[in-house]
Amino acid sequence: MTDFLPLLDALLIELRQPQVRDLAWTLLSPPLLQPGSPALRHPLAASRWHSNPTTLADWLLAQEHAPANLLAALAAAPHQRLGRYYERLWQYALEQAPDLHLIAANLPVRNNGHTLGELDLLLEDDDGLHHLELAIKLYLGPSDDGPNAWLGPGAEDHLLRKIEHFYQHQLPLSATPEGLAVVREFSQATPAPSLWLGGYLFYSWPTPCPPPAGASDNHRRGRWLHRRHWPVYQAQHPHGWQALSRKHWLSPAACDEEDCWSAERFTNWLAELPEDGFPQMLVRLDYREGRWREQERLFLVGDRWPRVHGGYTR
Repeated sequence: MTDFLPLLDALLIELRQPQVRDLAWTLLSPPLLQPGSPALRHPLAASRWHSNPTTLADWLLAQEHAPANLLAALAAAPHQRLGRYYERLWQYALEQAPDLHLIAANLPVRNNGHTLGELDLLLEDDDGLHHLELAIKLYLGPSDDGPNAWLGPGAEDHLLRKIEHFYQHQLPLSATPEGLAVVREFSQATPAPSLWLGGYLFYSWPTPCPPPAGASDNHRRGRWLHRRHWPVYQAQHPHGWQALSRKHWLSPAACDEEDCWSAERFTNWLAELPEDGFPQMLVRLDYREGRWREQERLFLVGDRWPRVHGGYTR
């Protein structure tokens, strides 16, 4: 599997438009699962954007200079959830990628009015017809005084369950009679199921934890810690912190001076944060390459997390 990280790092220095930065991150960041995982396939695998990444870089730079089409496509399907935003970014790119034909997206599969699921994408390329499932996920790892599994911030989503759901339900859906009937509305070919799982894994602090089984070696990562540990952590890394809203969770944060939080603003924000509120994403910025750029990200969680979220029981 091609390593796009050097290209992504170079592009993120040049790109300033937030949605274009998210687009570049979506297309070029590594998956959470290791290469060789069953059905794992880069959506652009048969495109010359994949075999010749400089052509993809040129296209992304063109989006930076003229982002109107991207912004219009995103505005046509306003996203409330990070996952839908991630899917729309993929759809926008796949609609324009050379050597590919995006046939349909978000196809419901039903049986007598009961929804069985949804086919994220039907895609055709030189390798044939593909039923592609996409997901963007952020998971917080085990710790001695926290969860004993990799959980989403709300403590309802579970990494192993998500992977099981991929393989036991989502990927086989297009081969069921109901799913195949949906496919037959567009093609007589038999689709090959594939998946792409992007995101970040957050490692506990101060007690470290190993990566989950099957994680890619170069997956994107951060830390998480309980509120009681924050004073010690901040003393080690005192400057440049601010909160990051959910809609900005994809690409690494970058901003100009006027958009950076002052130390006073961050202190006041932290003081008003509910003790057992939803986990908050923080980023630490430093001035690099002409802008304030993310150096690390972490989730700050309440001292009773995950017990007070999602009904999770340790």
